[in-house]
Amino acid sequence: MSSLNRIRLRGITWNHSRGVLPLLATAQRYSEMCPNVEILWEKRNLQEFADFPVEKLAESFDLLVIDHPFVGYAARHRVFIPIDEGLDADFLADQERNSVGLSHRSYFYEERPWALAIDAATPVSSWRPDLLQKAGASVPDTWEDLLALAKRRLVAFPSIPVDSLMNVYMLCCALGEDPFSNKDGFVDAATGAEALTMLRDLISLCSPEILTWNPIATYEAMAARDDIAYCPFAFGYSNYARPGYAQNVLEFGDLCRIRGAERARTTLGGTGLAVSAACRHREAAFQYARYVASAECQSTLYVQNGGQPGHRSAWTDAEANCTTNDFFRNTLPALDRAYLRPRYCGYIEFQDQAGAVVHQFLRESGNAQAAVEELRRCFEQSKSKDL
Repeated sequence: MSSLNRIRLRGITWNHSRGVLPLLATAQRYSEMCPNVEILWEKRNLQEFADFPVEKLAESFDLLVIDHPFVGYAARHRVFIPIDEGLDADFLADQERNSVGLSHRSYFYEERPWALAIDAATPVSSWRPDLLQKAGASVPDTWEDLLALAKRRLVAFPSIPVDSLMNVYMLCCALGEDPFSNKDGFVDAATGAEALTMLRDLISLCSPEILTWNPIATYEAMAARDDIAYCPFAFGYSNYARPGYAQNVLEFGDLCRIRGAERARTTLGGTGLAVSAACRHREAAFQYARYVASAECQSTLYVQNGGQPGHRSAWTDAEANCTTNDFFRNTLPALDRAYLRPRYCGYIEFQDQAGAVVHQFLRESGNAQAAVEELRRCFEQSKSKDL
């Protein structure tokens, strides 16, 4: 085939088996089905991916794997092509019907979709059954149970700035107030202070090293070491539930109960696939995106290659659950009730600044009321960017 007729698309994703391998597999298979299209995927580590401006990435790449909080900024600056300009209404309706929790809606801004939910995640619990059995302990059912297990130095969870902020969101929800639902700003002062104090109390019972851990570092430590039996909340990675992936297989499940009969609501994560506004081969890019997000691909090739799909069919699929020790079936309830972050234009600035505030409070055992006031100031500053 003449190189003049060949279409080449470049994509950027994040550097983990869950983020890279399924896309490499889909790119290879798609090029076999459509020999005139070549998709080249590149990767960045999580921090590089978060720090590099998305509008700059969109200048160099046709396809971008993104986090949904970026959608407001990207839409306001027309970084991506709205998905409904390239894909038909029936396909998008199927995506919404089969969304894992609010994953599909999380990529909407001003009532338009800006990415396809190809990956779904929220913080869930995980544990080493062998270590719990050795300790004569069981999976905690309540916050009090969790504190008791942590006092035995058997608990760890990711506590870098962004994960700590997500845990504050979770605790605010458990205390009866969803973040950003308060007309006066981020959260009521009393609720915020109590959430911060609860998180600090738990962290004080764990090794200080968790303040430097993201979810991947946490799971790697759990799988390799024999001193961490339980993680109460970390963005789920089905890879660590798959035999042969790490030194020890982890089991995953729902959250404990915090101050009530219902289990905790954690913060929705996952990733979406967007098409750059600078893409010169838009039809080809959208057709590949459609293939990746389709039920058939998501429940077979995508999940079989280490992916964590955004399409519900994969989460209920018997084979997908068989190969992941029921990861998908056991954690799906947590995703279905997960809290959805704001997506206004200035939200990412708030998340970055607020995470630093929370992290400093946790490191230095600061004043909770002062920290909440600083979070309120960060929120007001970020909202001014949305005007």
